[in-house]
Amino acid sequence: MLEASRAEASPLTGQVLQRSCPLLSRPPTWGEAAPTADSAQGEPFLEPVSAEHAELQRQGAKAAARGEAQASNPMLETINKPGATGETEQVWVDRRDAWDRGHDAQQRPMAAVPRPPDGSEANERDHDEALFGVTRILTFAGTKALTSASGFFFERDGRLFLVTSRHVLFDAPTGHAPDRIEIKLHTDARNLTELTTLSILLHRDGLTAWSEARDSAGEVDVAVLEIDRTELPVDYIVRPFGPEHLPIGFDLFEVGDRLAIPGFPLGFFDTVHQLPVVRQASIASWYGVRFQGLGYFLTDARMHRGSSGSPVLARVESAFSGRARWCLLGVHSSRMDMSTRDAALDDSLGLNCAWYADVLLTLTSSASDDHS
Repeated sequence: MLEASRAEASPLTGQVLQRSCPLLSRPPTWGEAAPTADSAQGEPFLEPVSAEHAELQRQGAKAAARGEAQASNPMLETINKPGATGETEQVWVDRRDAWDRGHDAQQRPMAAVPRPPDGSEANERDHDEALFGVTRILTFAGTKALTSASGFFFERDGRLFLVTSRHVLFDAPTGHAPDRIEIKLHTDARNLTELTTLSILLHRDGLTAWSEARDSAGEVDVAVLEIDRTELPVDYIVRPFGPEHLPIGFDLFEVGDRLAIPGFPLGFFDTVHQLPVVRQASIASWYGVRFQGLGYFLTDARMHRGSSGSPVLARVESAFSGRARWCLLGVHSSRMDMSTRDAALDDSLGLNCAWYADVLLTLTSSASDDHS
């Protein structure tokens, strides 16, 4: 079973002890069918009566994610109607309705993404989470700079969280143990050179300030750190992701689908405007199946150090205003390579681990419980 936890440092041994609570949502284990409902929304597809109808539902959901109208249902084309196929009217109606159900179900949770009021007609790019929801994370031990990584903001029930890879905040094998991090926030949408630096301590009263997760296979390389809004400047600009950005279930995306991973690889970014760069990627393993039994799927992209903690996104080509333009599929962790590869003779595979993003529902829930 997957669990979310808050790590507690033992003052005597330095070992990490875990306080745990049940995980609310997880990707399927090996051999399980991918669920068809978003755990955050509780709005399932109607149960398909056949594999054909299940596929039609999935195609309808994908069409909605691309911003296509319900009138694009292929069953409405003359070639697919009873007069052309020779099948009964009922068979055609069932197929048409299966596609419509998938289309309707995908539209519900992606609707009405709130935008911060600013009293002006801001450029739509100012609301892009891939630009203003992603931040560079610098780690420190006292005044000594350690590493540079990536992270992103996630908002739930009015609480704001910073998400990154757990190994960015603590990594026992390498002895990486920073005591604080720094991030920069924009303070003027029209002048992106106006920034403020926020310093965040990683330990409070002997406890780590972040929440992390583990499952039956071990630790999940994702951590969330709640940000105290009272410490933020009044005019800060952040466009966080949220539960509405999570896709329905795990059957909306498939191998080969295109992805975007914004971040700060090798510390490279727009240093003037403090904006990330984006690597193109694709889904490289069955989305919805835990790769090798672990809580992640694979992406195919050229990634580098400094990208750990980046959001793994699928673009939603939507023609409807007010709808999220991104689906948040995962959290980039690290490059994956075969232990049998000869570093001198064999090229890197270019494959990466992305932990399923639905773990954020549990981590942000447990964070709320810890502070209640």
